Amino acid sequence: MTINFKTDESYREPFNFYNSAASIRRFPFPFKSDEFNYTTNLEPHVPGDGIFENLLDIDEHYIGEMQERRAMLRDNPDQHFVSLPQSIPSQWEFLELIMESYSQDFPEYFSLKRDGPRWTWINRILGIEDTFTFGDVRSLREEPLKYIGMQAQGDWILLEERDGNLFWSAGLATSRAGYSLKFNIGMNFTEFHGPVPLAHESGVFDRAMKFLIRLKPGHPFRRTNWNLTVHPRHDISVEATPRWANDWSHVTRENVGEIVHLRIEVQPLFRLPRTNAIAFPVRTYFATLQEIATNRDWARRLHRVVKTCPQDIVDYKGFTRFQHLVVDYLAVFDDSN
Repeated sequence: MTINFKTDESYREPFNFYNSAASIRRFPFPFKSDEFNYTTNLEPHVPGDGIFENLLDIDEHYIGEMQERRAMLRDNPDQHFVSLPQSIPSQWEFLELIMESYSQDFPEYFSLKRDGPRWTWINRILGIEDTFTFGDVRSLREEPLKYIGMQAQGDWILLEERDGNLFWSAGLATSRAGYSLKFNIGMNFTEFHGPVPLAHESGVFDRAMKFLIRLKPGHPFRRTNWNLTVHPRHDISVEATPRWANDWSHVTRENVGEIVHLRIEVQPLFRLPRTNAIAFPVRTYFATLQEIATNRDWARRLHRVVKTCPQDIVDYKGFTRFQHLVVDYLAVFDDSN
């Protein structure tokens, strides 16, 4: 599989981001009906088309995203990587998951050689070749989650099971949407989902946690989340609020198609067999409304979903102030209007 990596992308001012035609075709458009539905939308994480061709996806935005991640960790390391001491064994198991997956599915770009505990990892895209002792953090120079997370698209959260609940034990996150990694570390499943409207009244997260507790190694699942955001910012976290909170004011009738993005989070869930921790990646994809509109069926369906979205969900997702502009822009693609 040959990927035409972009080398000039920017996810901050001045923004420089776009999808190739091939990237738009494989975009994970999430809606299966014409109305907003509040569900966990869990499904088996099995091979399929587009971004689901492999266990973990990499694409043309890999280099730009890794550059953005390095910049964020350089500027604010404590905001983007956190871990509890007991997470180190599951971090090693997570590193193994990434290295095995990438080297098997993308052998032209990654390779892994093992000689007992002595491992050699090669990342040809970023020009990395390291030999280390599996299980020895000193030989890696970084905690395992941070080391491999600097080479893997998506945010990465580790959840550890205790007393019938799941707790955040470590995370590397530079694409956070409205939460604080530092604040959430150590929280249980119910606590860190506390702000989500309708979730607790509907019992969605109670059912989700029970499902996750029953998750078996070798049988990953996935879910998809969506939002509408202005500009292709990866970091719209609590700490970054001063940088993005007024983005909505940039949206006009003239530019809504160019600067409003459908932001998709694809979230596979893996039970790690030795530590029993759950690896929770959050991979973010962006497409402008203009790019979505190259598929008329997508544009028509997105128009109906955004138009019927409950107000408390619109407020929670943060697109209240430009919802009407999005609805008006997409209306021309909806034959029912």
